[in-house]
Amino acid sequence: MGAWALALHGGAGMIAQEKMSADWQKCTEEALNEILNIGITALQNKLTALETVELVVKALEDNTLFNAGKGSVLTNKGTVEMEASIMDGRTKNCGAVSGLSTVVHPVSLARLVMSNSPHVYLAFNGAEEFARQQGVEMVDTETFITDENREKLEMAKKTKSVELDFSEHAPDVMNNNDNEYSFNKGNGIVHSDHQPVIHWENGHAKANGHFDCGHVHRKKGALHQVFKAEFETVGCTAVDSLGNCAAATSTGGLVNKMSGRIGDTPIVGAGTYANHLCAVSGTGRGEEFIKHTVAKEVAAMMEYKELPLGKAVYKVIHEKLPENMGGLIAVSASGEVAMAFNTPSMFRASAQEGGERMIGIW
Repeated sequence: MGAWALALHGGAGMIAQEKMSADWQKCTEEALNEILNIGITALQNKLTALETVELVVKALEDNTLFNAGKGSVLTNKGTVEMEASIMDGRTKNCGAVSGLSTVVHPVSLARLVMSNSPHVYLAFNGAEEFARQQGVEMVDTETFITDENREKLEMAKKTKSVELDFSEHAPDVMNNNDNEYSFNKGNGIVHSDHQPVIHWENGHAKANGHFDCGHVHRKKGALHQVFKAEFETVGCTAVDSLGNCAAATSTGGLVNKMSGRIGDTPIVGAGTYANHLCAVSGTGRGEEFIKHTVAKEVAAMMEYKELPLGKAVYKVIHEKLPENMGGLIAVSASGEVAMAFNTPSMFRASAQEGGERMIGIW
């Protein structure tokens, strides 16, 4: 039996430390800490790496602080087009989805594509139809289109940009929702501070509750404008006690992206990859991650150059990927964790069995 480990990210970006208020930083770190606990609890209770990464990414999708799931940004047509992927390193089975506008948890649909279809990748109408067939949680597309995301789209159109750096919009006040958590499996219940409720349904583990402290209110004259930290992607990598690795990634894409644009998140080998050696999830400018097959490059360096995880991750981010284009998180089958980025910030957290927890932004 080996040691488990996991790492998660809420996106790499251009947010400078001096532009982030203390409240904003506290809120982000609390969210990362709470979601990290979901993964820790899952692995401690012998869930597989694949189950764990799905649970963690679902929690990230539920938190509107992050640009995935419920926090997804808008295309140039004012629509939501979410995408996600998941990969099991033990079998190399994988699933991916793009162009989702009604599915609450894109990462779970990606897993169903992997397990319940003959394909790896479904997109747009076909993916939505598959979601209905599978009975996953779906909502009206207007649910995802918030006033704050409409405002961000308007700002992006004014500047003719397809990405926004919200470092200039440092929040003044944060609204935080308290959540109460416990852990239950079968007939036994393990209580722990700040742990999620996870229950088993049809043989699958599910997490209840979500963290939402991403809404920031700024007074401007008689109006209140709402801003939210703009993070590009969310993801999780994990290795369980059997040494099996898995990775999952999810995103709403870029503000003002062309309708139909697909980034690296759902492309296996670019934004997500897992094999017998490691699991990798990337965040940043998707076009560059696709060009450089970033996630697979880490695994290739480990396999063919026999580099340790940390060196492989460093070389890919700092020697292969152009500057200010993103970062990645990774775990190895032996329980190592590596996280690197060439942008000013990357929202990240990690934990290892018997080791220290880590939460970072810069």
